[in-house]
Amino acid sequence: MSIPAVLMNLLGGLALFIYGMRTMGEGLQKVAGDRLRKFLEVLTGVPIMGVLAGTLVTAIIQSSSATTVMVVGFVNAGLMTLRQAIGVIMGANIGTTVTAQLIAFKLEEFIFPIIAFGFGMYFIAKSKNLKYLGQVILGFGLLFLGLEIMSDSMALFRNMRGLRSLLSILENIH
Repeated sequence: MSIPAVLMNLLGGLALFIYGMRTMGEGLQKVAGDRLRKFLEVLTGVPIMGVLAGTLVTAIIQSSSATTVMVVGFVNAGLMTLRQAIGVIMGANIGTTVTAQLIAFKLEEFIFPIIAFGFGMYFIAKSKNLKYLGQVILGFGLLFLGLEIMSDSMALFRNMRGLRSLLSILENIH
């Protein structure tokens, strides 16, 4: 595969990843928007519960940045105090680790069935909540499809000894 083809695959995978994250986030906001805010309000009163809430939300929406932005918005709107926000942001960092563990699982075999199932729910379901849940599942599948495409496109570089040597040298520079 040529370098331009690798770059196009990489950019296409990145586009699917970002679109999947956005689709999943929008679906989650629609299905749990007000309930999510109330959930965070109630749970963040106790710091350890705030950490758990931040972990859960980040694991679900796959983005500690989005969780942090939401929390800053809640603090700005007066829905949460800074003390409550600290616990949630700490939990968001833990949730990022959970997300990395999800990526470590071998989901390649299930990507297309997940996408098909989410697509079917989103376009066939009569209930708004089922539609939104389908949107979440579809976004989740697209996100992982994008990751898979990016990973496959980088296979060319895995076998390049010169690149491995360069990365090894860079790793040892302090």
